Amino acid sequence: MIVVDSKIIKFNEFTEKILLGLRIANRKLVEKTAAENGSLIIGNIDGTCKEVPAKELLETLNKEN
Repeated sequence: MIVVDSKIIKFNEFTEKILLGLRIANRKLVEKTAAENGSLIIGNIDGTCKEVPAKELLETLNKEN
């Protein structure tokens, strides 16, 4: 039997909800910008930034799902 603190479980559930909300908001932003033929600025893990067409980002999001 595994005993887990209920506070940890609630925190993890809350974290999952926050991450889901961020994914939804990000998708909406990319879809809206792609519909307007716009670009978004993205940051890389090394700290550099670049402008990327939103349609290209949308393709990446679609591959991930």
